[in-house]
Amino acid sequence: MMKTITLTRPDDWHLHLRDGAALHAVLPDTARQFARAIVMPNLRPPVTTAALALTYMQRIVTALPAGSKFTPLMTLYLTDNTSAADIAEAKASGI
Repeated sequence: MMKTITLTRPDDWHLHLRDGAALHAVLPDTARQFARAIVMPNLRPPVTTAALALTYMQRIVTALPAGSKFTPLMTLYLTDNTSAADIAEAKASGI
């Protein structure tokens, strides 16, 4: 009977990478420990559109250590001004 389960590359379902120096400080450790992560969109300014999410994802991918297999799962920061079209556009662009 199995007594242990080993998760070799789990997922992080709530990750604050931030941006700039903080992104570069946190990302290498995250990429080493996790296969994927849901990236929180509360930057300054927040990630509120598909275009902003894709741009942020590119900054993340560019900052990854060489050979990393980490996948950032991007999200939108929803506000009172977020429209159904914004969400549909994000879905269509893979966010």
